Amino acid sequence: MSDLLPIIQIGNPILRQQSTSIDNIHNQEIQKLIDDLITTVAQANGVGIAAPQTAESYRLFIVASRPNPRYPHAPEMAPTAMINPKIIAHSSEIVKGWEGCLSVPGIRGFVPRYQAITVEYTDRNGNLQQQELTDFVARIFQHEYDHLEGILFVDRLESNEDKITEAEYQERIVNQVL
Repeated sequence: MSDLLPIIQIGNPILRQQSTSIDNIHNQEIQKLIDDLITTVAQANGVGIAAPQTAESYRLFIVASRPNPRYPHAPEMAPTAMINPKIIAHSSEIVKGWEGCLSVPGIRGFVPRYQAITVEYTDRNGNLQQQELTDFVARIFQHEYDHLEGILFVDRLESNEDKITEAEYQERIVNQVL
């Protein structure tokens, strides 16, 4: 049975720490944390969540893209646990896109990210995976990876003018893209 975890907010020092690698993926506590993170991201209408956002400073996050009220145009994919992830290559092309964060409520930012990345991670069964991710899913991975490094999306903004409230985002951006 999985639990809904509290999500810590900007200002909590755990969000600014570099997280610790996971040595024993099969540990029951790690497996339960994966299940709890999947439950928590779904309940919060997120498309990804990193363990540090729940005050667990491990190199683990979930990528769970799907359409929801916060991201109505997100592509559908099964929630995927990514343990000890790495970006091993990236495109030269950088694109800006809107991001929000469950740990930075009420704010969206127009954040530059690599358009395509090649990643490596260990899945919850202990298997090493390598994938090329593009577009929105690549953006999710980079956003969550930053959490493992103690970086928040607001740190990546090129200008304060690239920041808007969630309400403005819903009104001006989401409702205009039909």
